[in-house]
Amino acid sequence: VRWYRLAADQGHKSAQFNLGGCYSKGTGVVQDKAEALRWLRLAANQGHAGAHVNIGAYYMVGTGVAQDAAEAVRWFRLAADLGLASAQFNVAKCYRRGTGVAQ
Repeated sequence: VRWYRLAADQGHKSAQFNLGGCYSKGTGVVQDKAEALRWLRLAANQGHAGAHVNIGAYYMVGTGVAQDAAEAVRWFRLAADLGLASAQFNVAKCYRRGTGVAQ
């Protein structure tokens, strides 16, 4: 966690993403979903597709944020636009089920 934090504090998007994961799971730090989301947003703001997907998942289930399927789909689409196949699959599932989008 120490090295992730050092790199994350210097703006390294993968380190920010990984540090967000540490806070999300409580790996090496006290679990803190709000802090996880903060680091994931920093990574997402730099175009980290995985961070977009994780934020979308937070919104889909209401982890650390109000549950909002439409907002989840927005984040999944951002990652899908970056070419992340799992995000493209998430968007397709949302359309198939009518979750956060019109069917």
